[in-house]
Amino acid sequence: MIVVTGGAGFIGANLVKALNARGHQDVLVVDDLSDGTKFVNLADCTLGDYLDKDDFLERVKAALRGEVSAGLPPIEAIFHEGACSDTTEWDGRFMLENNFEYSKVLLEYCQAKRIPFLYASSAATYGGSEVFVEDPRFEKPLNVYGYSKLLFDQYVRARWDEFTSQVVGFRYFNVYGPRESHKGKMASVAYHHHNQVGRGENPRLFGAWDGYEAGMQSRDFIYVGDVVDVNLWCLDNPDVSGIFNLGTGRAEPFKAIADTVIDYYADKTDFDVEIEYIDFPDELKGRYQSHTRADIARLREAGYGAEFKTVNEGVTAYLEWLNG
Repeated sequence: MIVVTGGAGFIGANLVKALNARGHQDVLVVDDLSDGTKFVNLADCTLGDYLDKDDFLERVKAALRGEVSAGLPPIEAIFHEGACSDTTEWDGRFMLENNFEYSKVLLEYCQAKRIPFLYASSAATYGGSEVFVEDPRFEKPLNVYGYSKLLFDQYVRARWDEFTSQVVGFRYFNVYGPRESHKGKMASVAYHHHNQVGRGENPRLFGAWDGYEAGMQSRDFIYVGDVVDVNLWCLDNPDVSGIFNLGTGRAEPFKAIADTVIDYYADKTDFDVEIEYIDFPDELKGRYQSHTRADIARLREAGYGAEFKTVNEGVTAYLEWLNG
């Protein structure tokens, strides 16, 4: 059985769907469905089982204590996508409990049982840096979310020589695509633009800020299907371990997303769609990455050779899915 924590979430649910496509019908999804709306992400997936996060964590702890009644099936691999990913959450105790302590327990279990452990880190570990290379010199988180991810990366790095099985951390850059609607304000700009046009509104972007012209703040936007492909490639290559940037290696402006959405809906709306620029929010000043671009040399050196979708390709594919 393959475990996907956060399996009802954005990247997790896409992983479950892709595992199903590979013939894995015995996926164990672990999540917290207090937000019951997330069920929609799994409605077209086949699960072997589902466990609440707290129940799963207690079973893992019981297994680590040697309790034979822990109730866990044989596990082939764990994709650990479960986390609080809200970059505006400032409850540090809550963040570290969810993103650090939880991850430590699962890592210990995987090492004890020699199970591959593939986990979600984040480009938020770089924060205020202008260099995006997997190196402590360039890690400068701007929020407690980024810090929680960096703290676990540091924990992993300190134990490389002790590991008995594969450990891979993925520093996700700006991921967008199907199955993210539950994320609300944290959903991608592409998703918000789609909804804005659907309501008869113009897509909105931040105006000029931080030395960038309006709409030209740039990020490394990566389509969720490409993210899933890298995760599964690592599963297929158990000799590959490490912490890897997972982006396209390109920085594209937010305006490229809006332009793609406008082009897609050009003949599908009854009004002329154009970009609307808004003032940069005061609460984000000093806490916002105006430019990111993943250095993916380490991932390429590990052997991953597939190309990544451009913003135009990925957003168009996403809009097709949303309108399917």
